[in-house]
Amino acid sequence: MKPSKIEWTEATWNPSTGCTKISAGCANCYAEIMTRRLNAMGMEKYRNGFELTCHYNDLRLPYSWKKPRIIFVNSMSDLFHEEMPFDFIKAVFEVMNNCPQHTFQVLTKRADVLEKYYTLLDWTPNIWMGVTVENSRVTNRIDSLRKVPAFVKFLSVEPMISAIPNMNLLGIDWVIVGGESGPKSRPLREDWVIDVKNQCEKSGIPFFFKQWGGKNKKAAGKLLQGKIYCQIPASVSI
Repeated sequence: MKPSKIEWTEATWNPSTGCTKISAGCANCYAEIMTRRLNAMGMEKYRNGFELTCHYNDLRLPYSWKKPRIIFVNSMSDLFHEEMPFDFIKAVFEVMNNCPQHTFQVLTKRADVLEKYYTLLDWTPNIWMGVTVENSRVTNRIDSLRKVPAFVKFLSVEPMISAIPNMNLLGIDWVIVGGESGPKSRPLREDWVIDVKNQCEKSGIPFFFKQWGGKNKKAAGKLLQGKIYCQIPASVSI
């Protein structure tokens, strides 16, 4: 388990690595950039670069982590990638099912694949499921997520690259918003963020503002109208 710098989780577990771009939010993928660095450093796990790779030897790692943690699954990949073998997805779920001491956060852009498989998986209460909604063109992912019987259903509006008005947040438990970071980052407008915050407040949904992003995300910070918003689902602490 690797401690995470991602503000809305505590650690990461990557039983698979690699992915392919499918929508506008993927343009400046941080996982692809990080994979290049790790590959250049000679790390064996990333010898295939950003090619989708299943790491069967890493499947059992959570069994060895006794202290409860909130764990982001596949920060360097997408568990519901269309080329991911279903048997591997099922194996990952079985590990999560068998480790109730941990909370696992799964995030995908492939809501269509999630919708195809969710009835074949065991959604124990320690599994949270989320979809990325980077702009108004992909809000259909929310409709797919709504069908999933996950204990917590969440949206990652990151990188937010357009306004997303009038989202249907029925059945959604948490919304995270963040701007893109890095030298090629696209701008995030304050009114976009405020609108999503207002939508969350109207629906009584916890709102988490991660960052403004930009070329220097530390300097940009995460203050929104002078406040820090780090709300999380009830009875959970990060």
